[in-house]
Amino acid sequence: MSPINRQRRRGRPKIEGLAERRREEILAEATAIFARLGYPGTDLQIVADRLGVGKGTVYRYFPSKEALFLAAADRGMTLLNRRIDAEAACAKAPLDKIVRATHEYLRFFDQHPEIVELFVQERAEFRDRKRPTYFAHQDVNIGPWRSLLRALMAAGEIRRMPIGRITDVFSAALYGAIFTNYFEGRRRAPDRQAREILDVIFQGILGPRAALYGIK
Repeated sequence: MSPINRQRRRGRPKIEGLAERRREEILAEATAIFARLGYPGTDLQIVADRLGVGKGTVYRYFPSKEALFLAAADRGMTLLNRRIDAEAACAKAPLDKIVRATHEYLRFFDQHPEIVELFVQERAEFRDRKRPTYFAHQDVNIGPWRSLLRALMAAGEIRRMPIGRITDVFSAALYGAIFTNYFEGRRRAPDRQAREILDVIFQGILGPRAALYGIK
């Protein structure tokens, strides 16, 4: 075989990490476009044009618009969980993990409202999905937080109650906050909002006179 034929058979040399970087570029651009134009108004050609590549390149990574959209929503939750895990790892005490995670959660969605928009669109366009992306990720990642709460309860740092009640209330408060912020266009500092949510959950709202009315 001639040197020329051998060279043709080898093809282009692979660049390490190129596929992962290209996939990330496509997802980042698609997230912004879906958020701006909506799912029905987005075509993969628009994504390709914004990236300066052929439409076939996008299809090479994502076989359909639905696959691209769901991957973009999944990427959003993956980025969130990475940031929360990294922030919680900096905590010096178990309870501080919850504090740091709450702050980071609200900071993330304050910085990335386009991901909240994807959650809205997912609910509208894919109502038949068994479990939306947000809750699918929550199901996978809730285990360590349940274990942390059990440890805090055993140490007497939080009062005894069903673990599911605590996680449900926390989840509902934070999930509700990001959508309220998004739909009302609130520009409250996320750290301030985190402090307010933690204050109500940790300290409650009842004062000492509540006992006079038989409320505990």
